[in-house]
Amino acid sequence: MKVKVKLFATLRNGRGKILDMDEREGTAIKEIAKKLEIPEEEIAILLLNGRDAKLSDELSEGDTVSIFPPVGGG
Repeated sequence: MKVKVKLFATLRNGRGKILDMDEREGTAIKEIAKKLEIPEEEIAILLLNGRDAKLSDELSEGDTVSIFPPVGGG
């Protein structure tokens, strides 16, 4: 199945901004993060098709996952 992964801020470094990935049906978001070598502690916000998501959520054909890192500043 095809899914789209959008990465934001520092997560783009060396990975790109938008990735089209081929995954098996039922793949969890956690598996995508692992494949992209994104440690769980570097994930602050997850969206699945624009809605709040969890790492354990499973993906379906055509889904879009957005992954945001923690934001700092001052």
